Amino acid sequence: MSDAGASRADVLYTNARLATLDGGGGGGGGDGYGIDEDGAVAVRGGRIAWVGPRAEAPPAQRVHDCGGLWLTPGLVDCHTHIVYAGNRSDEWEARLNGATYEDIARAGGGIMSTVRATRAASEDDLLAASLPRIRALLAEGVTTLEIKSGYGLDLASEAKMLRVARRVGALLPVDVCTTFLGAHALPPEYAGRADDYIDMLCGEMLPALAAQGLVDAVDAFCERIGFSHDQTARVFDVARRLGLPVKLHAEQLSDQGGAALVARHGGLSADHLEWLSPEGVAAMAQAGTVAVLLPGAYYFLRETRMPPLAQLRAAGVPLAVATDCNPGTSPMTSLLLALNMACTLWRLTPLEALRGVTVNAARALGRADAGSLAPGQRADFALWDIARPADLAYAIGANPCRGVVNAGVWRDRLS
Repeated sequence: MSDAGASRADVLYTNARLATLDGGGGGGGGDGYGIDEDGAVAVRGGRIAWVGPRAEAPPAQRVHDCGGLWLTPGLVDCHTHIVYAGNRSDEWEARLNGATYEDIARAGGGIMSTVRATRAASEDDLLAASLPRIRALLAEGVTTLEIKSGYGLDLASEAKMLRVARRVGALLPVDVCTTFLGAHALPPEYAGRADDYIDMLCGEMLPALAAQGLVDAVDAFCERIGFSHDQTARVFDVARRLGLPVKLHAEQLSDQGGAALVARHGGLSADHLEWLSPEGVAAMAQAGTVAVLLPGAYYFLRETRMPPLAQLRAAGVPLAVATDCNPGTSPMTSLLLALNMACTLWRLTPLEALRGVTVNAARALGRADAGSLAPGQRADFALWDIARPADLAYAIGANPCRGVVNAGVWRDRLS
């Protein structure tokens, strides 16, 4: 895995046990993880210049001894709603007492509860509320993070959320990908006028936010309590005209044909997928759309219908895993816990789970230069005090992260 142009690196991270996750479902070592038991990574200009056995490492201006720790790509949380205000533990308690998610939403709770709190919060207050949640993820080796809007549902509030997301990327050592989710729920001022809201979103809100440079991708909630297939298609058409990639909350509560719709638009990902049909699987496979699995929401809502993993595997659809951190259905700030849930609840292998938060999660964000250890990739990686890579999905509540490198720069684990 050497780069002939790498003569002298800025820094060499050496004496590490590498899991490169580089190369298909296999990897450099043929084990799927791409293991090198005595490896090194050379960094130049914030990118990986060389990866390979320590004995063959190029010279470097500085050397960092990793002490025999495992070194993996930095983790990627590719689906979060982590910027929000307010608290919805009351709704969780109501569900435990028999109310359904749809009951709560139709009574004015659910997403709209968070919309009211987020609209009322100042930008600084919203940032302050969100930073502790984000720091918890970074402490577990996350180096790339998707942050969705969708709790504003008007131009000013959606812009506020997206500006906060950009500020997170400026304040903390993490690469932030912003996703506009204006088609998340119908705001109260448009009650009974969903088409009018989509007209405004497509004609005013999305173009304005894109022009401000606040949007990296566009998402929607295609569901009975969200937006219809046709309304979602209108949003996607505008997004594509603006040159923005799309993704979709699809088939979480019912089969609305959302996965096939986002695949037809060349979508990066379809997320949730508990009600995914064979037709949806085939469309995703043909388009190369990633399946983002969200075990936190499945667990928190006490769902019983699993995504069709056997069919997704058979069709060769890439599998990603994310926290879905949000206040109503997955208040989870641990990507390592999501790995464990994906393996325990859905029988993903530890290798599938780890690829799901590295290689495939980066693909779900359109980040081709993240998610593996290979020359040319961003020098984002994490160091772990573990016996083997499977330990990252094994221990419940453990955090073996001992340090993180962002763009080639070492930092101790955030606490």
